[in-house]
Amino acid sequence: MRELRGRDLLLVGFTLFSMFFGAGNLIFPPFLGAQAGSGTWYAMAGFCLSAIGFPILGVIAVARCGGLGQLAGRVHPAFASVFTILIYLSIGPGLAIPRTASTSFEMAAPLLGGASPLLQALYSLAFFALAVAVALRPEKLTDRLGKILCPILIALIAALFLGCVLRPVAGGYGSPEAAYQSAPAIQGFLGGYNTMDTIAALNFGAIIALNIRSRGVTEERRVVRGTVRAGWIAGAVLLAVYAMLAHVGALSGAAFPGAANGAQVLTRLADALFGPPGSVLLAAIFLIACLNTCIGLLSSCSDYFHRLLPRLSYRAWVVFFALLSMVISNIGLTGILRLSTPILNAIYPPALVLILLSLAGERLAERRLVYPLAVGLTCLESVAAALQGAGLLPGLGALLDPIPLADLGLGWLLPAAAGLLLGLLLSPRSRRAG
Repeated sequence: MRELRGRDLLLVGFTLFSMFFGAGNLIFPPFLGAQAGSGTWYAMAGFCLSAIGFPILGVIAVARCGGLGQLAGRVHPAFASVFTILIYLSIGPGLAIPRTASTSFEMAAPLLGGASPLLQALYSLAFFALAVAVALRPEKLTDRLGKILCPILIALIAALFLGCVLRPVAGGYGSPEAAYQSAPAIQGFLGGYNTMDTIAALNFGAIIALNIRSRGVTEERRVVRGTVRAGWIAGAVLLAVYAMLAHVGALSGAAFPGAANGAQVLTRLADALFGPPGSVLLAAIFLIACLNTCIGLLSSCSDYFHRLLPRLSYRAWVVFFALLSMVISNIGLTGILRLSTPILNAIYPPALVLILLSLAGERLAERRLVYPLAVGLTCLESVAAALQGAGLLPGLGALLDPIPLADLGLGWLLPAAAGLLLGLLLSPRSRRAG
């Protein structure tokens, strides 16, 4: 039986990296470096845990369980349906796909004569037309992303990094800002939420498996093994790229303080290193990274909703989600980021708990109440905290603030642990489906 090895394995790993590495992955590591300063590598340790470790574990968890629906079904069938749809909508037309277009536009706008609503509309139309053209053939993503766009993207980022090594814009890292002075690792961990890769990982498995099968691997056990191995390759590449971006961000922050976001951090650095050509280099990096992720997300979301509602073809879903995302992308990057924070704070913790519970395999799944109690209590805290943080229910602070680690954004840890313990105590080993 054929096994995914060698060049094919490397290409599938590059494909998964390309699907992960998009707008947030470019914006947040350099911004983290600029803000964390001398605490950059402590912050990066936390960031890599939530932005690399959990996404790769998510790919493995879903591959072993046979899909996100099966994994979430260990909580309850109704939860599986609602949670899966929320995940797909979040990484799809609701947040992540529009962000790819709006982020790349902000980098390209200076080269196109400046930002304007008409120009942004025309840009998003061209961007999504190109993404749709590639996403219509999901089984070909390895040939188009892994072979072509991923190596180009890595080479461009390496050029920016080498420019900073050869001509450093600052003699060292600056002082950390207030948010990174006391607990930089925790702040970095929470910052990793913004890449959205952990929830994206819960959905990319199906498309990666499709690409593995297209390379002649048919036995399901070997497809799962190939998906896991591709995940480790993608994680290694993410680690190398994040390290480069954090380093250049920390130097840029020391030389040019006061940047409002990661895009500004990189823009100032590229201009100082290369002058006007630096803007072209940076725009190319953002365009390729955002296009890669947009294609991967369009494919994953369309595949899921086609299976959920098969009357509409996969291609029709691709076009529908592209059109919807194009409309939403025109509210601008700042508006999308403002909307994404409370939603991510609500759905990320239960996703993390699902992944952690899955690491124990069938042993915890056999305990009937473990998944419902651990994930259910996590959801109660994370949704309430997200509503409070968004200013919708400020009165919840009296209930949430006393929870240990709530002030650090990790108030869900104690409810999750309590749910796990209660589930173990209240449910003996029993046969479970899923």
